[in-house]
Amino acid sequence: MANHLDDPAPLDLSADVVTLTAALCDIESVSRDEQRVCDAIEAALEPLTHLTVTRIGNTLVARTELGRNERVVLAGHIDTVPLTVDPQNLPTWREGDDLWGRGTVDMKGGVAVQLKAALLTAPSRDLTFVFYEGEEIDSEFNGLLHVQQQRPDLIEDAEFAVLLEPTGSIVEGGCKGTLRAEVVTKGIAAHSARPWNGHNAIHDAADVLTRLAEYQPETVMVDGLEYREAMNAVGISGGIAGNVIPDRCVVTVNYRYAPDKSEDDAVALVNQLFSGFVVDVKDNAGGARPGLDRPAARAFVEALGVEVIAKQGWTDVARFAAMGVPAVNFGPGDPNLAHHDEERCPVPQLVSAEEALLRWLA
Repeated sequence: MANHLDDPAPLDLSADVVTLTAALCDIESVSRDEQRVCDAIEAALEPLTHLTVTRIGNTLVARTELGRNERVVLAGHIDTVPLTVDPQNLPTWREGDDLWGRGTVDMKGGVAVQLKAALLTAPSRDLTFVFYEGEEIDSEFNGLLHVQQQRPDLIEDAEFAVLLEPTGSIVEGGCKGTLRAEVVTKGIAAHSARPWNGHNAIHDAADVLTRLAEYQPETVMVDGLEYREAMNAVGISGGIAGNVIPDRCVVTVNYRYAPDKSEDDAVALVNQLFSGFVVDVKDNAGGARPGLDRPAARAFVEALGVEVIAKQGWTDVARFAAMGVPAVNFGPGDPNLAHHDEERCPVPQLVSAEEALLRWLA
């Protein structure tokens, strides 16, 4: 079993970013068990007199108050998914140019980069750092959501935000929204030997699936980035017994929509597509514009000099959008290795991510 450091050594923010990443990872912080790593980060920030630190549960918000013309947010979650036993993925280890172990990709490498930036005493912009709990589990535990609910004033005065989730060191702007709905067909139950006495709800689902198959998703340009929408059936259920004509069938549909649309716009489109059926929206999380027209965002992209693409999934940048702060994803590590038994981050990506942020903030 991986080592569980009950009394971890203090974090040394003067250490190089690779050493700092390893130290963060070696403090186990599986979701709902973030107190020790939060304590360690808080203790490391305490001597930095240019920062004002606020703690909400196991989430920290640290702010400079330098009177700059712009304020930007650097954010990252401090929890990880559970550890594996075989193979063990903590404590971390170095193998060639890779740092191995749980959290190296998702996303304590990004958190280490935040902490190195927190040492800047005279950045070109005022900075808000968010180190938050509960990202890997149900939304109710998400520390960024708790800040949004309890102290939005700590964030909503920012012009722009960077979420340091792993992107392979390219910039992924904004994110798409995601809606999940159940499209219900209704029939009349009857004995399957005498189907003329009933009406088959599963057969009616063919119309729902045909509409889906014929639907042409849009590709939408938002702030210069191309978002490809998607509408798919992701589940189907119906029937109560092998000798009964089903009186109900449910097709579960997932709509991924571009950030030019509101949550209400997405609901309206789904209702229109499936008019004549009962549509029950189960969840709906709006997307986020990348805000690449903002001066801070343009300067960020110019300082990094890397490829910029649209984020085709949903991430916590949407929570920033809900507070009126456009955001992008940028961080070290291959997202395909997040949560993987072979989670590992190239050392050069940790170093280059730190250098890029410091260029932007210098």
